[in-house]
Amino acid sequence: MIDRYSRQIIFLGKEGQRKLSRSYAVVVGCGALGTVIATSLVRAGVGKVRIIDRDFIEYHNLQRQVIFNEEDVKSQLPKAIAAERHLKKANSSIEIEGVVADVNYTNIEELVRGADIILDGLDNFETRLLINDVSLKLNIPWVYGGAISSIGMTMTIIPHQTPCFRCFNPSPTQRGPVQTCDTAGVISPAPFIIGSLQTAEAMKILVGAGNINRELIVVDVWKSVFHSLKISARRDCPACQGRYEFLEGKYGRRTTVLCGQNAVQVSGKIANLSLADLAVRLKPVGEVSYNEFMLRFLVDAHEMVIFPDGRAIVKDTVDESLARGLYAKYIGT
Repeated sequence: MIDRYSRQIIFLGKEGQRKLSRSYAVVVGCGALGTVIATSLVRAGVGKVRIIDRDFIEYHNLQRQVIFNEEDVKSQLPKAIAAERHLKKANSSIEIEGVVADVNYTNIEELVRGADIILDGLDNFETRLLINDVSLKLNIPWVYGGAISSIGMTMTIIPHQTPCFRCFNPSPTQRGPVQTCDTAGVISPAPFIIGSLQTAEAMKILVGAGNINRELIVVDVWKSVFHSLKISARRDCPACQGRYEFLEGKYGRRTTVLCGQNAVQVSGKIANLSLADLAVRLKPVGEVSYNEFMLRFLVDAHEMVIFPDGRAIVKDTVDESLARGLYAKYIGT
């Protein structure tokens, strides 16, 4: 196995590689950023990599999400499952776990407990604030990353040492219009570069390097611009003072408009939903197909994708009340 990492060991040293092999990383979100991060961590030999994602693969993902292929779309696979399968073929010597789940305040502590590092592969602002809370509470470093259009940014948060994510987002519930991939587009070099920078930060933390980035890095790959911005800790930051409002569910919601997807996720209260039984029930009223991971249901000019944990993604709408109504009508309350 040493030969597998021989070029990396020249740089990190044998002890650095041993530290990676004993480390546990959690990647939250497996889109453009997450696929770059997960691929890099697995190939670097991080001992355990958990990949968490709530979504499934569509053709428009293939332009920038490097793990997946057309067969994954045809097989209707969740991103976390497809990522696990592909990455086990890249490195069978480590532990890789794909988890299909919606990360929220009720489950995040269990999902990340024991991790040495958390990496952000999300497109969701509120979930990042949730990661920030759990990072500070459990004392787990995390690396923020985001990319849209040709621009990306990243910042490393070391609990109780660096400013946290909420320090430079002081009003998390007072946000105006937000650009998405649907409105601003995205070119693949932006998430590729940001995901690579995030992975480098993670590796530095895991091997105990001293040169951790403590600034917000902003990159515009189209204009060839690279900025490092100093962020100051805020004395009135609730998270830094131990008030974990997102982790406590203060801003918890049953429905979420999915960024750039023209879809709404409904978090149901039905645990261990039988997709086979649901398919039998829904078949008389709409078009149904399913596998062990998810069920697709076409009805009332909307497609619903339903998961065993009771979640559903209602496509072709951003109307949360409509999505809740369809969920209640066809699945339950």
